[in-house]
Amino acid sequence: MSSDRVVRLHMSTEIEPMYVDCGEHGKRVAAVVCCHLLKPEGVPVGFIENSSEPNDLQAWCSKCEALFDEEDGMTEKFRAFNKMSVVCVNCYATSADYHSVEAQ
Repeated sequence: MSSDRVVRLHMSTEIEPMYVDCGEHGKRVAAVVCCHLLKPEGVPVGFIENSSEPNDLQAWCSKCEALFDEEDGMTEKFRAFNKMSVVCVNCYATSADYHSVEAQ
């Protein structure tokens, strides 16, 4: 099998990006974050990415990570605390820069 064929097969299985119309950035690739990451202000709360797919960006804060581990998954208690929100990829990157522990 040629390497060109392998690349085509890999590309065909990737997740197609979803888009969101951000009031600040316009139409952009969508991402999902917990409610604690929505604003880049206050004390940084940690930024834990939950997907390695470039078109499936997901992250939550350190407290959400701890509750996820405590609950052993996405329980109703976890979902109520997390309050997942859709943001654009630019807002996601701003949140990552601000809330990442490594950046501090």
